Amino acid sequence: MKTFVHRGQITKVVFGSGTRSRIPEEADALGCRRVLILCTPGQVDQAAQMRDLLGAAAAGTFAEAAAHTPVDVTEKAVAYARTVGADSVLALGGGSTIGLGKAIAVRTGLRQLALPTTYAGSEMTPILGETEGRRKTTRRLPEVLLNTVVYDVDLTLTLPVATSVVSGINAMAHAVEALYAQDRDPVAFLMAGEALDSLIRSLPVVARRPDDVAARADAMYGAWLAGTCLGTVGMALHHKVCHVLGGTFGLPHAETHAVVLPHVVAHNGPAAPEAIARIAQALRGDDAASGLFDFAGRLGAPRALRDLGMPESGIEQAAELVMRDGYWNPRPVDRIAVRALLTRAWAGEAPSTSPGNEDPQSDSVIEASTTKGARHA
Repeated sequence: MKTFVHRGQITKVVFGSGTRSRIPEEADALGCRRVLILCTPGQVDQAAQMRDLLGAAAAGTFAEAAAHTPVDVTEKAVAYARTVGADSVLALGGGSTIGLGKAIAVRTGLRQLALPTTYAGSEMTPILGETEGRRKTTRRLPEVLLNTVVYDVDLTLTLPVATSVVSGINAMAHAVEALYAQDRDPVAFLMAGEALDSLIRSLPVVARRPDDVAARADAMYGAWLAGTCLGTVGMALHHKVCHVLGGTFGLPHAETHAVVLPHVVAHNGPAAPEAIARIAQALRGDDAASGLFDFAGRLGAPRALRDLGMPESGIEQAAELVMRDGYWNPRPVDRIAVRALLTRAWAGEAPSTSPGNEDPQSDSVIEASTTKGARHA
């Protein structure tokens, strides 16, 4: 008999082609009359189109969203939101912009809409990660769940191949961790498996034919599922490592996930056989970790942390931070295992089962947090 607790989502999802035209309708349904549009500096043209579409309901545009959601940027955005009298935010873009929207919402209570343009999946989770003083802190807060997410597949047709690939693997990482999460449930397991099937099927096609609408739709569908299942269960070692690396060394978010994922899967394999079998099934191979490593390589994704700008001297510091105030993980983790994992990931070597302390009572184990794997990072 399965024993579990399932937490449902409250976010409304609109999925399709050309659906961005529904943004005014969806904003009106939420009672939004002063919508602040959020984007990165590179998406101001798309933001201008949304402002035209919203007309009088557009309160302004804040175009300074940045990776890892720096607190100083958020404070600036909050001040601007108050200046223009915003009653809601529309996050246009990927994880950086959606994270900014969440950070604004938790400080102001403003309603949130999103128009994702990548496969980040953050729009479907109650997880907020913020960076201050080279340290990234991640919290699970039900109040940051978005009210409405509008997926328009057309917006991904011009997403560069390199960005599409790493963003898609980032989504795969969400699904992988949902498969073996401490509070996993049958619904999350099914959704995570379906997400992996969709992403592994679609990303190679996207890499060859970026304008293939069917493949783009399949990838966005998989990303939605991956974000949704991560939003209902906790995170584990993979996300802890990536949050440490991103916050401490400023490494690019999606690329870091692409590099780290096979190595964490190799470490967790002995303790999560059902999850590992499902990953291998999606990859149509025998070994999940090496299959993920090879998959990333075939797509041209980075496979070494040193290629992302991480110094070799940072391995020891990263290992210490990963062990500090960590997330629950299916297999015990100690400094030796983390250092070995990071060393291989830094050098771009193939994944291997990490050595480590197998005693679950050891003080070196990353302990479960009261928020099911999303307390800090």
